[in-house]
Amino acid sequence: MKKVFMMENLDCANCAAKMQDAISKIEGVSYASVSFISQRLTLEYDEAREAKIFKEAAKACKKIEPDCRIIFK
Repeated sequence: MKKVFMMENLDCANCAAKMQDAISKIEGVSYASVSFISQRLTLEYDEAREAKIFKEAAKACKKIEPDCRIIFK
């Protein structure tokens, strides 16, 4: 499944690149792209692992930039 999610408080392009790398390594994620300019996360993932992937992606973002939030809707 492929979805695009808005992000809040993403303040640094370098941090966005780090987040993209971290999210790409999550089991079940086949593609991840974090855009600093548009404040969006594009994610292609295994729908059966959705809850775990979302939790791990949010944790990865918080570790890199504590105020950043992915809006999973």
